[in-house]
Amino acid sequence: QPDPLPPLEIQYADYAAWQRRWLQGAELQAQADFWKQYLSGAPTLLNLPTDRPRPLKRNYAGASLGATLSPALTTKLKALSQRHGTTLFMTMLAGWSVLLARVSGQNDLVIGTPVANRQRKDLEPLIGFFVNTLALRVNLEDDPDLTGLLTRIRRDTLQAFEHQDLPFEQVVEVVQPVRSMSHSPLFQVILNWETAQDDSSLSLPGLELRSLEQTHSTTPYDLTLFMKDVGDRVICSWRYTTDLFDAQSIQRFIGQFECLLEDMVAHETTPVSRLRLLDEA
Repeated sequence: QPDPLPPLEIQYADYAAWQRRWLQGAELQAQADFWKQYLSGAPTLLNLPTDRPRPLKRNYAGASLGATLSPALTTKLKALSQRHGTTLFMTMLAGWSVLLARVSGQNDLVIGTPVANRQRKDLEPLIGFFVNTLALRVNLEDDPDLTGLLTRIRRDTLQAFEHQDLPFEQVVEVVQPVRSMSHSPLFQVILNWETAQDDSSLSLPGLELRSLEQTHSTTPYDLTLFMKDVGDRVICSWRYTTDLFDAQSIQRFIGQFECLLEDMVAHETTPVSRLRLLDEA
């Protein structure tokens, strides 16, 4: 039968050829200069409190734990984002940064995040790998309140998104961080954000569908927080390296993060160093 799909205006190979032609000369230099300046002096390693010493060489063994932010908390976080002109991703990045800074004792952080990297409408219907990973830097040295932190994160995140075309491996080459077999370069933690419909809404005639719980036995990073906005709540998955962490420690991080988010929406003018990580118990 004839192909019922409309013809594509461009193919993936066209995009690859265009990217190679465009990302050279002055544009390549501008992108490289931005990342070199943006990440200049950034810490090489985020020293999270671990259950075991960091091995000299990673074996990439991992596990994951799930959690869900309640509809009530999700609604408050979305309202907070609207008041400050940020996306929910930016607000979550603020909370994630505060938690990492508080538990590590480091106020200069670099956090990785994957981006779709489909910046042109022509790329939306294409099958192909466009994803890039950005290194987002968050500085809490001056102990800002949440209002100031959200303003800072919004500005810096938009600047980073404007320079998302340079492939991550080239960013590493430009910045030239200290390399080690024991951890990934530039950052060791990831925030992976996804806006999607709840999978349970999928319906196909003649088929009975059920979701299978995802299990992950490997991870290239110390800690990855996957967050999916499904409308009335945010579904979270915490993937961690078992070389460093026990499940009990990750469960403690989950509780601290939820407590911190609750305090964020209640105390926007409190310095982030004083936001609660512990519940009453």
